[in-house]
Amino acid sequence: MLLREFFTSLTEKQIWGRKGTTLVRKYRCMSGQRANRIVATPSACFAPMDTKKRAVMKRTRARLGAKMMRKAKRTKKTNPASIRLKQGLNKRK
Repeated sequence: MLLREFFTSLTEKQIWGRKGTTLVRKYRCMSGQRANRIVATPSACFAPMDTKKRAVMKRTRARLGAKMMRKAKRTKKTNPASIRLKQGLNKRK
């Protein structure tokens, strides 16, 4: 157990996210190593980083980053779940 876990808020916000073509509940980490990142489970916010996966993703992004961005852009324009998300499912109330 780390000291910062006693002093930081451990609340994660529930939000909507895409999983394929459906919308599912996900969580936005408010603290931990993955602060401001969207994860499937709240426990993932404090899980240790996998350095091998991190290095592989860094190389992949360097090689295919522009291609990945174009594909994501097209998906967000055409996927019905993405369009529904954009219309305001995660708007602050």
